[in-house]
Amino acid sequence: MKLLIFVCSLLLSISQSYATDTRIEGIPGGQKFEANPFWLKPLPNQWIIGQVAGIAIDKNDHLWIVHRPNTLAPDELGLANKNAKCCIAAPPVIEFDKNGKVLQAWGGPGQGYDWFENEHGIYIAPNGDVWLAGNGKSDRQLLKFTKDGKFLLQIGSPGLEQSSNDTKNLGRPAHMDLDVAANEIFVADGYQNRRVVVFDSNTGAYKRHWGAYGGKPADGVFERFNTKLEQFGNPVHCARLLKNGQLAVCDRAQNRLQIFTKDGKFVRQLEIDVETKDNKTGWGSVYDVVEDSRSQYFFIADGSNNEIKIVDQKTGKTLGTIGRSGRNAGDFHVLHNIAIDSQGNLYTSEVDNAKRVQKFDRKK
Repeated sequence: MKLLIFVCSLLLSISQSYATDTRIEGIPGGQKFEANPFWLKPLPNQWIIGQVAGIAIDKNDHLWIVHRPNTLAPDELGLANKNAKCCIAAPPVIEFDKNGKVLQAWGGPGQGYDWFENEHGIYIAPNGDVWLAGNGKSDRQLLKFTKDGKFLLQIGSPGLEQSSNDTKNLGRPAHMDLDVAANEIFVADGYQNRRVVVFDSNTGAYKRHWGAYGGKPADGVFERFNTKLEQFGNPVHCARLLKNGQLAVCDRAQNRLQIFTKDGKFVRQLEIDVETKDNKTGWGSVYDVVEDSRSQYFFIADGSNNEIKIVDQKTGKTLGTIGRSGRNAGDFHVLHNIAIDSQGNLYTSEVDNAKRVQKFDRKK
């Protein structure tokens, strides 16, 4: 019996060490990030989550996710199908506290707005408003809710006709960020369109839009994995306002991060792992980006190579990585989005059949 307990303890120790330490390489400045597999608490109500398509941190360091209930397989929904003890799909929008406990959940079809065919991005405004996007084939809209799920605003309407120069609708939008002072919402648009588009965040009125290098976007079939192409690839996957007031845009399939002024003037480009060329899916290397508190590093979510890249903001050089492809804690399978809290801890989401959220504690 004592031998069995010893072996089990040893295996647990090895498993935890493997899951946290061995997947971290070259972190700059003596920093260290450690996967925390016990942060997320068990979901209540026999809930289970599908593909986690978007994550965001609010002003209280609470983590918000939007997931895709429709991606859950029948064998994951045994309770819903009345053939097993667990589980049922959780509502698509969930708020977690700092300790990984569910505080509330809501979302899905309702009166007065058009819910998404396929959920995608989420952004939490400083006042608590929740912005959501969808990238289904007919998704051409953004939705805004209060933090407790009361509908506030819809921009665009679902449909199949899409244009990168449409001033009323979007084209399978991926992500958004808010300029509070200007009351402007910046949208990475998207999986169909090839642009950044800006709307008034209170009224939904169109303001302006632009394509790669600040030019006019065009629709059509273009070369992928070309960092010099004059058009964004699909998808335009993230729009992140930086602390210096500029806008970082993830051009996923072109392996690049382009940075603009808020009025659309091109500033510079960072080319990221340009040899990433998944020609079957067109995934590319730049899925999402956040910056550290001192604006020294970009943390870039790379869902093709399944790693977080730590990139020097000034030089664009990759200084280190976190993670690799795999199923253990600290590994990734189709890493999709990244978030950072006020303490510098990182959070990630995964899609495809990984369907999970992970937290990486920042260690000094």
